[in-house]
Amino acid sequence: MKLLIAVIQRQDEAALTRALAARRIGVTRVSSQGGFLREGNVTLFIVIPDHRVDEVMSLIREHCHTRTRYVAPLPPVAESGEFYPSTPIEVQVGGATVFVLDAEVLGRA
Repeated sequence: MKLLIAVIQRQDEAALTRALAARRIGVTRVSSQGGFLREGNVTLFIVIPDHRVDEVMSLIREHCHTRTRYVAPLPPVAESGEFYPSTPIEVQVGGATVFVLDAEVLGRA
């Protein structure tokens, strides 16, 4: 058995969880926040047999996309009263971060 811990963007959650449910793959969902832009994420916990890891990874690749965002960097330090507007920079966000761990199922409560 494997435990997959997938951290995805909130925008990708609905499509991915529908695709997993259609293949009868159970998911435990936990809201999370953090990372580069402090945006809302979703952490999915998925327990599957070893032979289904590639199937789930394929679904994650299909439904979790990178996106381009423009963010304003921190303004440079200036003398008091001076203001230098910063130019937004383009960054890539999204996709998925997936951890695959060995899991042992001891029984049901």
